[in-house]
Amino acid sequence: MDTAEWIDWFNNQRLHTAIGDIPPHEHETNHYAQHQSQPAAGVNA
Repeated sequence: MDTAEWIDWFNNQRLHTAIGDIPPHEHETNHYAQHQSQPAAGVNA
């Protein structure tokens, strides 16, 4: 159980200085949200 709690903290809660002092999970969410909002090249909506 301790290992699972540490993994949750490491992936979702710790602040990572290399990505702007935000948790890795938040950075990943922001990254995918930014890329999903852009239409694919050559696609007419």
